[in-house]
Amino acid sequence: MIETPTALLPRYPGTNADEETARALRVAGFDATIVPSAVLTREAIAAAQLIVFSGGFSYGDYVMSGRIAQLITQQKLTGALEEFVERGGYVLGICNGFQILTKLGLLPKASLIENTSGRFQCRWVKLRVKNEQNPFLRELPADVDIEFPIAHAEGRLVAPPGEAARYASDGRAALTYAGENPNGSEEAIAGLQNASGRVFGLMPHPERFLYANQHYDRDWPEKSGEATWGWGYYFFKGIYRSVSGEASLLASA
Repeated sequence: MIETPTALLPRYPGTNADEETARALRVAGFDATIVPSAVLTREAIAAAQLIVFSGGFSYGDYVMSGRIAQLITQQKLTGALEEFVERGGYVLGICNGFQILTKLGLLPKASLIENTSGRFQCRWVKLRVKNEQNPFLRELPADVDIEFPIAHAEGRLVAPPGEAARYASDGRAALTYAGENPNGSEEAIAGLQNASGRVFGLMPHPERFLYANQHYDRDWPEKSGEATWGWGYYFFKGIYRSVSGEASLLASA
């Protein structure tokens, strides 16, 4: 068991959710370090247990979301992330980080394109866990809807013909929108994993619902029975338990 697993968060020009995400990781038990992409090295990647690509607007999304970050990462770290995953490492991408992961080819074939509304969406959405074995989602309930905020203009997941339905049937579409599909994603996919589950990307922001009092409904803590923690805490605690080897709370409940 790893007592204090390390998380590395690459920061690109335009990344804006890395501090929030690092804070959430530390609360969950990680030693989290933010590293500017300019000084990111293969050695730093190899020394971590978890790599997190945070949300924001890397390089201003001037070409397309995540494209320049992808090119810079591949130039500096050719093969390093693939080797990291092959050795058993975990990789998480949130919002812009999800877009980066799809372009890096670390997730099943998919792209995140402009929302069907044609507008930036910044609001809370309901979600449903579809793969209880996903190491990032293992502490979240699969029998009720959960909520996280979204904040994106390019969050509509599209895939080659027939592939999104396959992802939904084989568990790689580990998280879906429940009820309303806010961006028009195929199969209402909100989060996608690779075959092992150790690489996961999602459009919603779990780091923005770490505490119960961050919910828009001031009575949510009383209604839910979650006096202290929001669903985001259980998201990050799930990956902490997966990386460290700690037993699941749900398994012992």
